Amino acid sequence: MNRFRQQFDSFLPTFRRELGAYFATPMAYVFLAVFLLSIGMFTWEAARFFDTGTADLSPFFVWHPWIYMIFLPALAMRLWADETSAGTDELLLSLPLGMPGLVLGKLCAAWTVAAVGLVLTLPMWITVNYLGNPDNAAIALTYFVSLLMAGSYLSIGAAISALTRSQVTAFVMSVVVAFVFTAAGWP
Repeated sequence: MNRFRQQFDSFLPTFRRELGAYFATPMAYVFLAVFLLSIGMFTWEAARFFDTGTADLSPFFVWHPWIYMIFLPALAMRLWADETSAGTDELLLSLPLGMPGLVLGKLCAAWTVAAVGLVLTLPMWITVNYLGNPDNAAIALTYFVSLLMAGSYLSIGAAISALTRSQVTAFVMSVVVAFVFTAAGWP
């Protein structure tokens, strides 16, 4: 038990540091603003939400894999590539910190930013309830699945970020891999 705890003692400090780094720079705010604008545009305009005559969020969730495919690699590209390019990875890995705690702390910080973006879309759910009587259980479950999909795309981005020195390379490779997974699951 003691060895297990030692491996994960670094989780909370890493999580706090990474989450603070996201919100100390404009990156998280730009991510959230552009994510919300694009998901709103695709839901209300491109999917012709008001022309369907039904009160559901299926047009909203249909676009999530494609939006995530672009935005989440941008969020994950700095997780490890930034440490490698700055040379702080050697210092970080030489400290008596458990690697599982470091990896999960960085990943969960990025996942939290993505979750904040998803939570900020809840007014769409409220709007759909105002317009009609949707299946709220299905919408809640789809929100949960969307959060899990965000975690999987961020995991892909974090793994690729750990393999590269450049954030741009990590972004491009993550988008390509995410596209393969998105296209494979598209009906």
